[in-house]
Amino acid sequence: MADSQPLLSLDGDAVAAEALLRDVFGIVVDEVIRKGTSASEKVCEWREPEELKQLLDLELRNEGESQEQILERCRAVIRYSVKTCHPRFFNQLFSGLDPHALAGRIVTESLNTSQYTYEIAPVFVLMEEEVLKKLRALVGWSSGDGVFCPGGSISNMYAVNLARYRRYPDCKQRGLWALPPLALFTSEECHYSVKKGAAFLGLGTDSVRMVKADERGKMIPEDLERQIGLAEAEGAVPFLVSATSGTTVLGAFDPLEAVADVCQRHGLWLHVDAAWGGSVLLSQTHRHLLNGIQRADSVAWNPHKLLSAGLQCSALLLRDTSNLLKRCHGSQASYLFQQDKFYDVALDTGDKVVQCGRRVDCLKLWLMWKAQGGQGLERRVDQAFALARYLVEELKKRETFELVMEPEFVNVCFWFVPPSLREKKGSPDYGERLAKVAPILKERMVRKGSMMIGYQPHGTRGNFFRMVVANPALTRADMDFLLNELERLGQDL
Repeated sequence: MADSQPLLSLDGDAVAAEALLRDVFGIVVDEVIRKGTSASEKVCEWREPEELKQLLDLELRNEGESQEQILERCRAVIRYSVKTCHPRFFNQLFSGLDPHALAGRIVTESLNTSQYTYEIAPVFVLMEEEVLKKLRALVGWSSGDGVFCPGGSISNMYAVNLARYRRYPDCKQRGLWALPPLALFTSEECHYSVKKGAAFLGLGTDSVRMVKADERGKMIPEDLERQIGLAEAEGAVPFLVSATSGTTVLGAFDPLEAVADVCQRHGLWLHVDAAWGGSVLLSQTHRHLLNGIQRADSVAWNPHKLLSAGLQCSALLLRDTSNLLKRCHGSQASYLFQQDKFYDVALDTGDKVVQCGRRVDCLKLWLMWKAQGGQGLERRVDQAFALARYLVEELKKRETFELVMEPEFVNVCFWFVPPSLREKKGSPDYGERLAKVAPILKERMVRKGSMMIGYQPHGTRGNFFRMVVANPALTRADMDFLLNELERLGQDL
């Protein structure tokens, strides 16, 4: 490689550029799509950080490299990256690889446009609105607004900002000086982005009042009512409740009808963080888990999770029809949003968001939906529920596993109980010793490259595994492998 002639630039050389891209696409097909989705290959090729730095040769130099070197760089990046499309990657709330969504991502990246004006993104401005319209219809709204955001955390933050602006529109110009002490409410099982958003928006994390959850992780509406009363007694002004449909660890769904009743009584904005659970709306069998979501003012929904649309694909949906997004975030930049254009300037949607440049996130979902149809996506959701149920029943057959609770979603939480602890459940140090098992097994599986599955403590519970059944390519054989592999990895503990 060191003897190769450097190729300083492909600028202006269309033939060489095309040859490079064909070679790169070939590597991607072989190493990511074919090998990365094969159960016979490793999920990851673990290396310690210092070794990995050396293997990748990360330093940026003045001289360019040859095409052969660049292709080898691509191979190395893929070789040492985690294959999230692998059928044994259970680590996050996203996984799998949908070929139509990937095709959409490739086209999106190749066109390299920004989703702010019809002028430069005519196809995607129209497409985004159609996709958002479809998602809103599944929520239960015949009209409304929305936007694709760079992740569910930002969607949640937008909801807080919109609710604040609706209550106190002067805050856009006058800032925090225009505001009394505010209070927003969310479950103790909420995503951490709610507190981060409150800090980022200047409300402070103290403004977030944590509502108690029951033993299954669902918000308790009676405690929400109590917390609102306490906040008012302290001189704060309640303005928003953020409920969760599909909590990160337990996969719990808050009782939206009851929460909506509380919000209606107190005149509060109801936001539903359905980043994880929103895709359940596609299933006629399971959508009852989100009963009441149509009463929300805003909904966050990430199709890149359960639907495998690919990172990132995060929608913020609004019931509002008063152009609240634009009124709250718009700044009327005259070099982008000229009002005397030759087309309908209402199609220039960029002023709805805080960003200027905004990537196109609708094509991958649109193309996948075109290919699968709503029925195909519904089968995908139902299959995930069915496999989660199969895993639970198999867990119960083995003394090596203990369920944390019966799941209502596709998060299956459990402990692996090693041989040394199977007869010691009543011992004083049982919980402490059991909590040490998951980190050991996680290290072993990652170093071996056989699979990846997340673990965490939760409340008073010690570390347990959270299995996420989301990859549409999963089968019962993958569920069996998971259990067998954990038994192999932990047989000496």
